[in-house]
Amino acid sequence: MRKCLSVGGQALIEGIMMKSPLKTVIAVRNKQKEIEVIDFNEGSVKDKCKFLNLPIIRGAVTFVESLIQGYKALMISADKSGMTELEEADPEQENEDRNKSGDEKENQKEKSEPKKLSGAVMGATMVIASVLGVLLAIALFMYVPAKLFNLLNGLLNNNISFLRALFEGVLKIIIFILYIVLVSKTKDIKRVFMYHGAEHKTIFCYENGLMLTKENVKKQSRFHPRCGTSFMFLMLFVGILLSFILQTVFPAITKITWLWVLIKILILPLICGIGYELIRYCGKHQNVLVKIISAPGLWMQRITTKEPDLSMCKVGIASLLAVLPKEEAESLTLKENTQEDTPED
Repeated sequence: MRKCLSVGGQALIEGIMMKSPLKTVIAVRNKQKEIEVIDFNEGSVKDKCKFLNLPIIRGAVTFVESLIQGYKALMISADKSGMTELEEADPEQENEDRNKSGDEKENQKEKSEPKKLSGAVMGATMVIASVLGVLLAIALFMYVPAKLFNLLNGLLNNNISFLRALFEGVLKIIIFILYIVLVSKTKDIKRVFMYHGAEHKTIFCYENGLMLTKENVKKQSRFHPRCGTSFMFLMLFVGILLSFILQTVFPAITKITWLWVLIKILILPLICGIGYELIRYCGKHQNVLVKIISAPGLWMQRITTKEPDLSMCKVGIASLLAVLPKEEAESLTLKENTQEDTPED
């Protein structure tokens, strides 16, 4: 049976981050519409401490590191793709610039200096947006469900206290789905979801032992059991189970909303750890249990992944080839993969 590396990735702005046990890279369509591959290897604290590689613990560590790495990769892709620039370059202006003298070019450089600061401004904006996003997530996924249940339970004379975990969990899932559906309607996020589909298709093409061509990649399924979407759903379900155990063992803590929210924040590492082990299991096995565990996440991928065009498949191929051993990459590549293409392919 053919052995292949365990690879995974993340969709970015006009690109894909791909990682294998060997290395991590970012492949992105730059401002010239060419595929640019960037080495993005960052050490893990798990490599320095064996304790952090223990089951459950490794899941929480991996989750945090993935968030940090994903944010950095997103910033790089935004910069390389030209998203951080204030305005599009004018081809006629570029021709005029080529004909300018040295002094004129220097003056032009000084005038354009503020434009280069746009990346730093966007970086600060994204940091602020991330902080606000975390606060909003805590409010929507923890405080609001807990508060609503307390109000409803009070109206019913505390007769539904045993349903707290289920009520809050289902409400979280509904909020999560509505949020994903809404953001998927925006143009930029839709393109990210298309690259998400390209990432999955490319990985499936590799795992199925096929040559990495645009046509072969395009034929693959865009729904993958190891997807982060599936992981998020697993976290929600694990959260329901742990909340039920806590409310049963310590019923008094659920009566104080802020304390209950704080406790749910504190058990997030445990939820991440259990979810990580389940997603690893799903990626290595095929049985009825795996199908049941994977089903909600695979269904949700109908929203979080979209059918990519051939140029996006090319980006996926470039990212995957860059994280494979040289000999294996060459064996999976046809000459046509070295030919130039455009986003309209």
